[in-house]
Amino acid sequence: MNRVIFQPKRLGETIIPNPSPFNFTSQLATGETISNATVTASVYSGIDANPSAVISGAATISGAVVSQKLTGGVLGVIYELLCAAVTSAGQTIQLAGYLAIIPDLP
Repeated sequence: MNRVIFQPKRLGETIIPNPSPFNFTSQLATGETISNATVTASVYSGIDANPSAVISGAATISGAVVSQKLTGGVLGVIYELLCAAVTSAGQTIQLAGYLAIIPDLP
């Protein structure tokens, strides 16, 4: 499985990372598209009893790129975000990303 690193997110931000790290271009055959995608969150490092709360709404698909709005989180926690995409050729492909939550600006 491929892994990507998100830019850190400030605690009070709600963002859609740009550019999205969930870019499946290199995993798709010519003419193959993403039909459906889901992003889930788990704790990689630290403590958060409800890691799925960093996911806000449904993932969006634009060509070979999947975007996900992220919100909240627990200060100091590193989350693993797993994007699972189903393609028009019936493949299920995945990318994992790591997101650190940092303090808001003073």
